[in-house]
Amino acid sequence: MTLDETDIELIKELKKDARQPYREIAQKLGVAEGTVHNRVAKLQEQGIIKRFIPDIDYSKLGYDLTTVVGVTVQGGRLPDVEEMISKEPNVSAVYDVTGEYDCIFIARFKTREELNLLIKRILSIKHVNRSQTMLVLNTVKDKHGVDL
Repeated sequence: MTLDETDIELIKELKKDARQPYREIAQKLGVAEGTVHNRVAKLQEQGIIKRFIPDIDYSKLGYDLTTVVGVTVQGGRLPDVEEMISKEPNVSAVYDVTGEYDCIFIARFKTREELNLLIKRILSIKHVNRSQTMLVLNTVKDKHGVDL
């Protein structure tokens, strides 16, 4: 799975706007449109490009509460608990972590009541010891991925 400079530049262009025509990307990269098409297909086959999704401002949809929740779980049950948490519709990310918590998840809500109900559901899951909810006050950076 070796990427060359053209692959990296192609990924950068897709990150800027995945809806731009392949012809436009090809002109920017100085390659043929077919090359762009073939390389995107290759990147998808290799699992480097998983999907093309819009970057949504959830606060404009009413999801003004963003939380980071740390959870501790009794030994050996972490995968089961994480699977249950990941099925919650307000949860956007679940991570195994080192440190004080066993997992951390990110969730967005329209109301405090929705947040309250989710935390109560999480705490009612068998083998969950405790949770700590941190409310995001200000988003400094919310970007998927890293700069290449």
